[in-house]
Amino acid sequence: MADEVKSIVEDATFDFAMGENDQALAKLDKAVELDPKSFEAWHAIAEIHFSTRQLDEALDAAQKAHEIRPDDIHIHTSLSRIYMERGDKIKAEEHGAKARMLGWREQLQGESEED
Repeated sequence: MADEVKSIVEDATFDFAMGENDQALAKLDKAVELDPKSFEAWHAIAEIHFSTRQLDEALDAAQKAHEIRPDDIHIHTSLSRIYMERGDKIKAEEHGAKARMLGWREQLQGESEED
């Protein structure tokens, strides 16, 4: 099932890139129906809703993705952008800081692997 969900998410991402938001969301809804723990699907749903200014839906999907992968730099960046657009500067800054911290951690780990 993981391969099927991955394929659906990839198809939906292509649809979104082509401007077919409704078609992309329908596919992603199927993906999360098949695998409610699909981080990629929830994150994609959040990004599509954010791009169409459906901020409540974007936040809901981003929070679900965050529950699945709380230390993912990309979901913290998405949450920061969503909260900023919703006018919640404090939460936006919290998630932005977490994303920066995770980025620094990745950078430091990469540097220590090079040594």
